[in-house]
Amino acid sequence: MSTSSNQLAALFQSESDIPAEYNIQPLDQREYLINGEMRQWGGMTTDVVSPVYVQSEDGLKRKVIGSYPVTGETEAMEALDAAVKAYDNGRGEWPTMSVADRIACMERFVGRMLERKQQVVNLLMWEIGKTLGDSVKEFDRTVEYIYDTIGALKDLDRNSSRFRIEQGIIGQIRRSPLGVVLCMGPFNYPLNETYTTLIPAILMGNTILFKPPKHGTLLHYPMLEAFRECFPKGVVNTIYGRGATVVPALMQSGKINVLTLIGSSRVADQLKKMHPKVNRLKAVLGLDAKNAAIILENADLELALKECMLGTLSFNGQRCTAIKIVWVHRSVADQFLKRLAEEVNKLQPGMPWQKTSQITPLPEPQKPAYLTDCIRDAEAKGATVINEGGGTYAESLFFPAVVYPVAEGMKLYREEQFGPVIPVVPFDSIDEPIDYIISSDHGQQVSLFGTDPDQLARLIDPLVNQVSRVNLNAQCQRGPDTFPFTGRKDSAEGTLSVEDALRSFSIRTVVATKDTPANKEILNEIVGEHKSEFLSTNFIF
Repeated sequence: MSTSSNQLAALFQSESDIPAEYNIQPLDQREYLINGEMRQWGGMTTDVVSPVYVQSEDGLKRKVIGSYPVTGETEAMEALDAAVKAYDNGRGEWPTMSVADRIACMERFVGRMLERKQQVVNLLMWEIGKTLGDSVKEFDRTVEYIYDTIGALKDLDRNSSRFRIEQGIIGQIRRSPLGVVLCMGPFNYPLNETYTTLIPAILMGNTILFKPPKHGTLLHYPMLEAFRECFPKGVVNTIYGRGATVVPALMQSGKINVLTLIGSSRVADQLKKMHPKVNRLKAVLGLDAKNAAIILENADLELALKECMLGTLSFNGQRCTAIKIVWVHRSVADQFLKRLAEEVNKLQPGMPWQKTSQITPLPEPQKPAYLTDCIRDAEAKGATVINEGGGTYAESLFFPAVVYPVAEGMKLYREEQFGPVIPVVPFDSIDEPIDYIISSDHGQQVSLFGTDPDQLARLIDPLVNQVSRVNLNAQCQRGPDTFPFTGRKDSAEGTLSVEDALRSFSIRTVVATKDTPANKEILNEIVGEHKSEFLSTNFIF
């Protein structure tokens, strides 16, 4: 069934039609966290405008759901000074605290966080248009991630709680923090993706400067008081305002030890170049991706269809791990495209709180126009929108488009569309998609669909040297969080998983001495009388 702009526009509701439990009262944030203080802000603010429009007598209007401070360089540098002071060259309360005590602080924080679940879930729906189910899932997964990280840190510390004697040298090897971390998360998973770097960075003893994403700022506000209550002052500090205004001075100070960013490679490159001593800067980055699906001639097409639907259009295709281009063998292309168009047109657009909604409003105001431009560019160069009504939109609600045949020279061939458009490319030789992946600037994941073990094996071996994850008969995805999550080329720097993230935000450090009676006596006294948090055989249960 074709979807028209008028039909999409009619899906936006009036205020009175929105269920009371999901409606939202404007949240005007006038506080920010620096050095253990919730500081009042009396300066300029910016409105937070939801991607959800509401019906009014004057037509559709975007709903203003709150505002937040637009702080400047002065406040950013105050936050930096607080983090530097709290770290104190590794001598501060937090970096010298025992692992067990740091874990206790984090467990208190999770308890406070759980108290704010309903508010955060509601803000996820209204700020970025994420469905109710996915918003709940993002919150719950984040809590699970924190508990898993705590468990991994306990294991890591237990394994480090003994001494080693090698070649006449006694040593104890543990992990120690890196310093001040600048943490910036993405809008598409503003809670989960931000916390997958923020939480391990804190737990390992670092101090934090935290800048929320442009879309998805307000949902962090309910947790600021919890950060203030649960951690020593200066451990967590927030930065607001425009990135181009507040971030350059931080980087140019040379006082940032770790940059962690989930965003674009272009921005990451610019920020790294601002640091005066790049060799001292560690970067943990999750960046661009143009993940491909390759559907072989012997693939189970219904399985491939199901996984590609999830991979391309979950949360409107706004995931770095989304499948953003589909290569299909020409012998099965017509059959696959027919079924793909049918299934895409069964998707239900609607508002985030409606349980039937599968396509929801896009948070970036310019995105519908950009996606339309990509489609028009492809059409001008020989492609067609396969599904009837594909690419139709009303304000922020954009109905998915299947575009075929996409080819070199079209925007959709190389650009990461980050939205509900599915470019499909036919191939005759497997060398075509392989060459595409080799020549790509990105190297995060690929999905392979086929049933011939010999053929799949021949493809796996070269592909694992191009991307960081090969998915067999499955969509591209991040989880489970215990698996390593990274990328090659311009797609990532550093590895994130529960255990890998702890390692990314710390460094192995050893205390060593020669194996002599006098030195043994010294070590026994330090350990036996618990004189050092680092040099210790304490075992965390």
